[in-house]
Amino acid sequence: MKIILACLFHLSILTNHQTKAIAMQKEQKSTLQTIVLGAGCFWCVEAVYEQVRGVVKVESGYAGGESINPTYEEVCSGNSNHIEVCKITYDPQYISLHDLLLIFWEIHDPTTPNRQGNDIGTQYQSVIFCNNETELKLAREMKTERNASKKFANPIVTNIREMAPFYKAENYHQNYFNSNNSQPYCKFVIQPKLEKFKKTQTQFLKH
Repeated sequence: MKIILACLFHLSILTNHQTKAIAMQKEQKSTLQTIVLGAGCFWCVEAVYEQVRGVVKVESGYAGGESINPTYEEVCSGNSNHIEVCKITYDPQYISLHDLLLIFWEIHDPTTPNRQGNDIGTQYQSVIFCNNETELKLAREMKTERNASKKFANPIVTNIREMAPFYKAENYHQNYFNSNNSQPYCKFVIQPKLEKFKKTQTQFLKH
């Protein structure tokens, strides 16, 4: 009888620990937030934000168009009106939306409509998709501040919009730089941008 009671007691403790662990996981997930950003080719954006502290996950995808579940070919054609974007899941205990947007305006040229370097087309436009009025207000204020600072020779054209449906891109687009770093585009476009970010924005890097 004592053995049975002891087993039940230990089982109860184990169950309590499991319950607490599950509750903690749920609580952590509930505190995570997301923002969807477009700053040219999503391979570049993904590579940078994967290095940022507090960022839990980065998914490359499409947003802003009319069709459902667009393909990469459809988006590249420019006919679907979708934009290459990254959905960034982050923990606000470690990184704020303000800082994520600071990074956003540092890693691309927000003054060139529908273009980033040699990537030209509506799918490469600078855009922020916001979840609510608070995020919209913050993004607009930061855009105004940057225009007023005259950091850029031309006005910022970043499109600040309400959230639109996000469609995750094909699997081969995910974690693209890490999986294809010997590919020419990765070597000559993404790598220099990533190295510049690591040198100039050290305060935002994961340890």
